[in-house]
Amino acid sequence: MELRNVQAELADFRVRVFAVTVLILVCFFLLILRLVYLQMWRHEDLRAQAESNRTAIIPIVPNRGLILDRNGIVLASNYSAYTLEITPSKVDNLEKTIDELAQFVDITVRDRRRFKKMLEESKSFESMPIRNRLSDAEVARFAAQRFRFPGVEIKARLFRSYPYGDLASHVIGYIGRINQSEKAQIAESEDQANYRGTEYIGKLGIEQSFEHQLHGTTGVEHIETSAGGRAMRRLSSSNSTPGDTVILSIDIKLQQLIETMFGDRRGALVALDPKTGQVLAFVSKPTFDSNLFVEGIDQDNWQMLNESPDHPLLNRALRGTYPPGSTYKPFMAMAALETGTRAAKTLINDPGFYMFGGHRFGSPENERGGIMDMHRAIVESSNAYFYSLANELGVDQMHDFMKPLGFGQMTGIDVLGELRGVLPSQEWKRNYYKKPEQKKWYAGETISLGIGQGYNSFTMLQLAQATATLANRGVKHTPHLVIATQEAGAKARNVLPQNPGEDLKYKPENLDVILPAMVGVTQDGTSARAFAGAGYLSGGKTGTAQAVSWGKTEKYNAARIEERQRDHALYIAFAPADSPQIAVAAIVENAGFGSASAAPIVRRVFDYWLMQQYPNEADLAAVRIGQAAAPIGKPRKTADVPWPLNPTPATALTPALESPQ
Repeated sequence: MELRNVQAELADFRVRVFAVTVLILVCFFLLILRLVYLQMWRHEDLRAQAESNRTAIIPIVPNRGLILDRNGIVLASNYSAYTLEITPSKVDNLEKTIDELAQFVDITVRDRRRFKKMLEESKSFESMPIRNRLSDAEVARFAAQRFRFPGVEIKARLFRSYPYGDLASHVIGYIGRINQSEKAQIAESEDQANYRGTEYIGKLGIEQSFEHQLHGTTGVEHIETSAGGRAMRRLSSSNSTPGDTVILSIDIKLQQLIETMFGDRRGALVALDPKTGQVLAFVSKPTFDSNLFVEGIDQDNWQMLNESPDHPLLNRALRGTYPPGSTYKPFMAMAALETGTRAAKTLINDPGFYMFGGHRFGSPENERGGIMDMHRAIVESSNAYFYSLANELGVDQMHDFMKPLGFGQMTGIDVLGELRGVLPSQEWKRNYYKKPEQKKWYAGETISLGIGQGYNSFTMLQLAQATATLANRGVKHTPHLVIATQEAGAKARNVLPQNPGEDLKYKPENLDVILPAMVGVTQDGTSARAFAGAGYLSGGKTGTAQAVSWGKTEKYNAARIEERQRDHALYIAFAPADSPQIAVAAIVENAGFGSASAAPIVRRVFDYWLMQQYPNEADLAAVRIGQAAAPIGKPRKTADVPWPLNPTPATALTPALESPQ
């Protein structure tokens, strides 16, 4: 009995030993299979993971390229400064941490508001500055207390600097912190790798439109790290390439003169080279200080800019649309000649009004009237002449002639944000309005189009391009602000190619009617006082455009209405008359007659560009308030006017780190 039990136990033991042996062999087999799988199929992947555990890739953000004017004056550069930054996800109590930091570093209410605004637009694990441009003393004080503030660190960063503050701000634009929408766009683009580590991007103007050239190429640094993530040594690196310098066609001294002449008034002025399309000045008033946006604009300044009734953020030269008023008349006359609708010598009686459909279309009270041919109608700005011409042409024929000139069309300028405006036609009205009764074009609507009123609504850029095309005897060029780029360290400029001019094929004999008539405006017509004694011959046309519509029984009286309801003052011009080097379109909002407010500004623009003359202080003061005609006193030589202006104080705190020229 005992023998059987022993044999049974031995049998059970052998079974268990066999089972364990099989289990061990299976486990070893599985381990071998796993090892083979890892060595043969996962080798490269695991090797890369192991490598990443001991190395880190640090992006090297490039210096942003400079922006220069046509004469090499720096309009946007960079400077270095220390920032105090917080990573919210690493901080337990954000408000308490900021309060404690304020004991060692000066943190203002504005700094707190700006930080809160950035926090709303960013992710909590991103590092964000609570203070920029720390002094050496502040850096030292924080460094001594660094152990008390996990998630807080000091970084050395490059900041954008706009040395002349609000000068040409709509042209230059500004940079700002990349928001979530822009990050998503970058992530889906081919530039994703190039923007690693980049926190700021162009938001407006040239900064935005030439972001690709200005940004540069991001470098990388491979760092060996410890298990704790500390940098041990640099394994390899590739340097970043600074962004290209962008050279503008504008003359910043001319730009500054024009902005000064506008004073506190609102308006816009565009000056072009008729032979090339280069933009010589691109003014929108009022302006804003681009430096406000570099560090992230605070709520108070943003509210001030965004809610101002003067709309300083609106680029009036590019996005402001206005009726052209009587500046439209030379183009109307050209349309009459080119279409054969009316000859230059055809005589039209101007009794001071025009009757159509039982409605009286009036003229200014100071208009002399009488028998008008085309030359006299342009020189004296006869409304009745052009009312009747509009009726003869019809809206669609006017549209078809004006469209190639660029009215109501995109000019193709090399900066983003351009508005099209409105060049009316019957088709436009059918598409624009929704109600059937609004879609119909009425004959009476055509009449006011002849003097640049009604549905006409154009930008100063379009008006300047059309003026330049007329001055250039029908050859149209695309306006452009950038003439060249320059790689960092290179001496030669890369001149940007431009499209050849488009010849609108106007008949020379027709141009020989319109252009001399525009010269007559400056000699015997509405702008003669402003151009008295000029050392050159120019052509021009004044204009007055309604800011608001008036009822049939209402009579316009500037002295009795609110300032923002008064008429706009416009002026278009070119000079010298025989071979134009500059063409200008200008508007001074709510300033009344173009001859009194806009033409004197253009006269001094021409004096600067053609005669190298700069107004004296007394003359400038008179122009700023619309109380000038021809220049007062003796002008200064442009070369004698001090430059540069005093730069923005913030840029003087630390040396600029500029891309090499």
